[in-house]
Amino acid sequence: MKGVHDRMNQSTKGQNGDKTKFKSGFVAIIGRPNVGKSTLMNHLIGQKIAIMSDKPQTTRNKIHGVYTTNDSQIVFLDTPGIHKPTSKLGDYMMKTAESALKEVEAALFLVDVSEGIGGGDRFIIEQLKKVNTPVFLVMNKIDKVEPEQLLPIIMQYKDLYDFAEIVPISALQGNNVDTLLQQITKYLPEGPQYYPADQVTDHPEQFVVAELVREKILHMTREEVPHSIAVGIEDMRVQENGVVYIGAVIFVERDSQKGIIIGKKGALLKEVGKQARKDIEALLGSRTFLELWVKVKKDWRNQERVLKDFGFRHD
Repeated sequence: MKGVHDRMNQSTKGQNGDKTKFKSGFVAIIGRPNVGKSTLMNHLIGQKIAIMSDKPQTTRNKIHGVYTTNDSQIVFLDTPGIHKPTSKLGDYMMKTAESALKEVEAALFLVDVSEGIGGGDRFIIEQLKKVNTPVFLVMNKIDKVEPEQLLPIIMQYKDLYDFAEIVPISALQGNNVDTLLQQITKYLPEGPQYYPADQVTDHPEQFVVAELVREKILHMTREEVPHSIAVGIEDMRVQENGVVYIGAVIFVERDSQKGIIIGKKGALLKEVGKQARKDIEALLGSRTFLELWVKVKKDWRNQERVLKDFGFRHD
C-alpha cells in the first residue's frame, strides 16, 4: 500500500556531516467512542486504513498508521474507544486501548469539543494518571463551535489533568493537524526508521480489506446488527487477467441478522460489495472481483476461541 507521504526513506543522521538526527516513536490515539480517532488517523497518514462510522465502538483492534518524513517517523496507534464492556469482545477492546498507553512515547487524548465533559472523559483521565507518558489534549471538531467557546472548555480539562500540550483541531477538515504533527515531533526521541517510507500500516492488506467491508455494513445497518458483525477473508489472490479475486465471509450472530445483511433479493449485500469494492480498488491500485457470503456463528463475541480465530488477541 502506497501512501501519499511517499518520502525519502533514509535517515539524515550522520550523512555528509549533517547534524540532523532522525527521530521516531509510537503515539497512541485514545478517547471515548465516536470522537473522531479513525478520522484523525486517516488524515494524518493521508490514506484510509481505519474505518469510519458514526456508530460507537467501530474500531476493535489497535490500528497502526505510519507517518514518515525526511527526518522523522511517527507510528500512530488508533485504539478502540474506551467504554464499559458488555461482552468478551468488549473486554478485549478495553484491554487493547489501555495497553496502548504502556508502549508509546506520547498519547493523544482526543475529545469532542462540541460535547461537554462526560463520565467517559473523566474515566480516561483517571487511567492517564496511572502512566508517565506525555499526554496531549487534542480538541477535535472545532469547526462545530465558536472560537470564543474553546477557552472555557480548555480550562475545564486543565483542572482535571496537567496536559503536555493542548491542540485544537478539526480531523475532518484537517484544520491545525500540521501543528499537531509538529508538536508531536518535539517529543520523539532519536531512533530508527521502523518502516519503509511508503508503508502506511503494518497490518496485512487482508485486514484492511476486511475492515472496509465491515465499514459499509456499519453504514447500512442499525441497532445491534453493526456490533454483531465480523468479516473474514477466506481467499485473496491475483488472477491470470490481473484482477484481484477476494472471497470474504460476513459473520453474524443470529439467523435474523443474516437476513438483514443479505436484504430483499440480496439488495443490501450487493450494495455492500459495490461500495466496498471501490475503496478496495483504491487501496490495492488494481481491479477487484469481490465475492461475499453471510454465515451465522452464534454469540461469537463471547467465545474466546472464536475471538482468537478472528484475530482478537492482546499480545
